[in-house]
Amino acid sequence: MNIRLIVVDEHALIRLGLTRLLAGIADIELVGEAGTVAEARALVEETRPTVVMFDTALPDGDGWDMARELRAADPTLGLVLLSSNGDDAAMTRALDEGLSAFVSKDAPPSNVLAAVRHAAQAPRSFNAVGLAAALARRRASVGLLSQRERQVLALMRDGISLPGIADRLAVSEATVKTYVARLYTKLRVNNRSQALMAAVTQGLLDSAAA
Repeated sequence: MNIRLIVVDEHALIRLGLTRLLAGIADIELVGEAGTVAEARALVEETRPTVVMFDTALPDGDGWDMARELRAADPTLGLVLLSSNGDDAAMTRALDEGLSAFVSKDAPPSNVLAAVRHAAQAPRSFNAVGLAAALARRRASVGLLSQRERQVLALMRDGISLPGIADRLAVSEATVKTYVARLYTKLRVNNRSQALMAAVTQGLLDSAAA
């Protein structure tokens, strides 16, 4: 099967690198490249690709929203997230969003090609190198914090002060400080910024917001 691929990334160098990678690949044809959501929509309409490989950070919109729109229009379309962020949170979100595959921009060329081929053959299933380990870490992370600690974490993410968190949860400020101290201990951090970074890496903020 000849795979018709579109690449959507705001960085011309990334698109050029993928063009060179695919130049000698017989079963994958690069039928277009785009740097914005608007360009991507027009290309998909024009070329009817098998797979769209995209980054989420685009100048005129959110790649996640674009992917949902494209999949709604064509349930058989393969969607591959090509991300500069190779952490567990990005990978597991790609899984949760129903994409076909995830690959980081620093992955070996063989992984990029494998992701495209998987997306073409099984667009409704998900594949990513390291997925099993990432899911195991997410399961462990979910059990790491209590429900109240996850609530406090979510409010910290939203920029709420400790007195504000106390008001929201109808507890004393001293109690909130105890929860925050426990969070810092469990996440092995020393301040709010570090706690939020650790939470993003471990996929805790989505659980907290749910």
